[in-house]
Amino acid sequence: MWTPDWPLDLGRMLAPHRRGAADPALRVTDSGTWRTTSTPEGAATVRLVRTAAGVAISAWGPGAEPAGAAVPEWLGAADRPEEFRPGDHPTVAELHRTTPWLRLGRTGRTWDALVPAVLEQKVTTAEAYRVWRELLRLAGEPAPGPAPEGMRVVPSAQRVLEVTDWEWHRCGLDGARRRALRAAATAASALEPERAGDSAGLQRRMCSLPGIGVWTAAEVVQRVHGDPDTVSVGDYHLKNLVGYALTGRRDTDDEGMLALLEPWRGHRQRVVRLLLAGGPRRPRRGPRFAPVDNRRR
Repeated sequence: MWTPDWPLDLGRMLAPHRRGAADPALRVTDSGTWRTTSTPEGAATVRLVRTAAGVAISAWGPGAEPAGAAVPEWLGAADRPEEFRPGDHPTVAELHRTTPWLRLGRTGRTWDALVPAVLEQKVTTAEAYRVWRELLRLAGEPAPGPAPEGMRVVPSAQRVLEVTDWEWHRCGLDGARRRALRAAATAASALEPERAGDSAGLQRRMCSLPGIGVWTAAEVVQRVHGDPDTVSVGDYHLKNLVGYALTGRRDTDDEGMLALLEPWRGHRQRVVRLLLAGGPRRPRRGPRFAPVDNRRR
């Protein structure tokens, strides 16, 4: 049993790691919240149950011990929100006051975050989630322990390198993302925090790989290190969300987004998370972006 000293919202804290309702690596059931993960000792399944006393933690598999021990940091125990000063912007100040549950969790596992981030490059969310499910069904190992049916563990870097071009095509993964994922798999051991170092060091190593850019690197360190400052520059929607929430303007580019977030340097990603949690959203107009199914190409 672990007892947080803040009003923890288990579902919202794990939401950044969940790739859709049918995610094979993270499920919410009547028996608890289940998550699979890799560890240096091997795969693990963790079940979390929110109780009046705190969070009951159970874990199975070769990596059960380190995975279970990492749960408090997954849920934000290492974060320092007291160091954040919201300033006088009314939206940010109000969101900071009304979302005491918001912490920036960190997993300490680069590979688990990097694989789905690569799959999410330059495609719709629905398409990325579909390929993620297909990849785990194809190459992921079954979740250890009494996990819900169909749960899988992210495939190892070696297993990813063994996937054939034909199997990738069946998953719907295009050539550019396929090459980026293979490059990441080749360097996977050097990307874990114990070798890559802090957030800045990990971003530099990832961006040195072909097909890995600043957006992917930011998405990874936000989850691996709980980085409170690194923003996902290059995101299709984020710049407009931030711009509208902070100024009411409908069109903002990446440079404008960073300028708006500059007063909170050191905690820019925390401000983004606050805005995502409850900031004003501009009305949606126009056609949705049409996904491309690479299995039919």
